[in-house]
Amino acid sequence: MKLFLDTGDVEEVKKAAEWGVIDGVTTNPTLIAKSGKGFRETVLKICELVPGGAISAEVVATDYDTMLKEALEIASWHDQIVVKVPLIEPGVRLVSTLTERGIRTNVTLVFTVTQAMLAAKAGATFISNFVGRVDDISGDGMEAVAATVEMVESYGFESEVLVASVRHPQHVVQALAVRAHIATMPFGVIQQLFKHPLTDSGLKRFLDDWNKAGLSIFEGAGVA
Repeated sequence: MKLFLDTGDVEEVKKAAEWGVIDGVTTNPTLIAKSGKGFRETVLKICELVPGGAISAEVVATDYDTMLKEALEIASWHDQIVVKVPLIEPGVRLVSTLTERGIRTNVTLVFTVTQAMLAAKAGATFISNFVGRVDDISGDGMEAVAATVEMVESYGFESEVLVASVRHPQHVVQALAVRAHIATMPFGVIQQLFKHPLTDSGLKRFLDDWNKAGLSIFEGAGVA
């Protein structure tokens, strides 16, 4: 499964990119607004920090003609950019148009398998199924993800299912269980994936024993 970072914070992208496990970055208008920097400037910096990664940048208009103008502008900035489009009627039409032009798309705010079907038929590169927002209202967001994965695979659609609105590591575990293609998450959640108390206690014991014995990896190797 691919791992994407969900942020508009360039410093978070820089830190995560250093780990070598990030395949892309997703942004949205809220995240970009929080960054306090320009949209184009931020997106291009993220492309630079994650070379070869898929970088999603979203249109903000809701009528087809303006959405198309925005999408073409955004796509022209860098070949790594994926145009993010909301699952609304003009959005699905836009995805069809962009697909015909060879421009990659990420359809966002998808909550049901029927919405996902429309995105897949329009040719979406990524389908962003939201889970946390559904869980927040006492639903099971992962049900739609599982159904979408099955739908895409059963009918041979080329779209990849992207688990979005990830709140905690258990959502990542569930995404793996249903064979989602991608999970995008905040920096804090990716940090949590590293953590386990037995890792911490085991490492502490190893180092305590090593230091007690007075050992050195460079012993006798002529390293000052």
